[in-house]
Amino acid sequence: MLDDQQPRTGSSPSGAGEGRRRRRRVLYIVAWAAVAVVLLGAAGAGYLYHRLNANIHSVDIDGALGTHRPAKLGNGSMDILVLGSDSRSGANREYGHDSGTARSDTTMIVHLAKGHKRASVVSIPRDTLIDRPACTGAKGAVEPAQSSVMFNTAYEVGGPACAVKTVEQLTGLRMDHYVEVDFTGFKNLVNTLGGVPLTTTQAIHDDKSHLNLAAGTHTLNGEQALGLVRTRHGVADGSDLGRIELQQAFMKALLNRIGGLGLMNSPTKLFSVADTATKAITTDTGLGSVNKLMGLAESVQHLDSGNVHMVTLPVRYAPDNPDRVEPIDAKAAMVWAALRADRPIPAAATQGSAADHVEAGKVVRGDGAPPDRPAPSASAPGTASPSPTRR
Repeated sequence: MLDDQQPRTGSSPSGAGEGRRRRRRVLYIVAWAAVAVVLLGAAGAGYLYHRLNANIHSVDIDGALGTHRPAKLGNGSMDILVLGSDSRSGANREYGHDSGTARSDTTMIVHLAKGHKRASVVSIPRDTLIDRPACTGAKGAVEPAQSSVMFNTAYEVGGPACAVKTVEQLTGLRMDHYVEVDFTGFKNLVNTLGGVPLTTTQAIHDDKSHLNLAAGTHTLNGEQALGLVRTRHGVADGSDLGRIELQQAFMKALLNRIGGLGLMNSPTKLFSVADTATKAITTDTGLGSVNKLMGLAESVQHLDSGNVHMVTLPVRYAPDNPDRVEPIDAKAAMVWAALRADRPIPAAATQGSAADHVEAGKVVRGDGAPPDRPAPSASAPGTASPSPTRR
């Protein structure tokens, strides 16, 4: 391989290193060019490109919110609001019934630092009591602002635009992009990746999410992964804060899985993953094309789980309702200030938070089965039941 060649006699070590870096860059460009040929070249590949573009559903967040928003940071960093929707419409009907609305079951603010080689992720508990701004509802009527309501009601009353507006009011940060995934899209993506390897340090049993995992190494299929990120009663104290820690641990395992698949060396596998991923997500119009998504993917090529710092918004239990939490304003301000300055979130920002005392994150490690281990069937011993999650 080129990277294993020895420097010429008389070359300096630094010169050899720079040469290797240049060769790696060339190889990377060639790899992307090969993918472009597969997607855009010769025999009908234009169809593949248009197919991927047609898969993507996007919403015009900028048009909906106008100009009354926080200013862009302009320091090379990027903030993306990532939501997991609990909608039961369409293919999601197997997971229960709702009143025709949906809420944000999972919310993460992903801050990509300048250069996109480091990231901070802040999870917002869905039960957090916040002041929600006025939003335009699905039928065009203005939903008035409300105080002390659950965070996830923002998506319910006004969809993605209201969720973004609420997060921007809460944080003082402008969300550069928006990405949403629902139950079925999440499950299909995990299956297309061949499952996600991880290790459970103790058994997880939750009748409500139909999740049954023995302690040990697993490669979770899509149904099992969905059960894991949605379970509350199978670990720790059964709170939403514990579920968030499981979600964060799983996301790190997912990053490791994607990084270990060598997609750039398999155009067929790359297209399969891209086809599933573009069907699974809703984005803002700023990410609503294959070219834009590919540009974002290329910018985070060096990002792995070791460079991702995940925290939960500093909260305390609400005095009048132990099933709700409220932000610890001074500590939350430290989190948002760190992101605004493109600096790591200080440890002091989360110390003393109710989330700081939850142990669920220790139950799951993302260093489980090797990447080539096949995903177990949902009926295998020690795995999740094939019955859908009903919560």
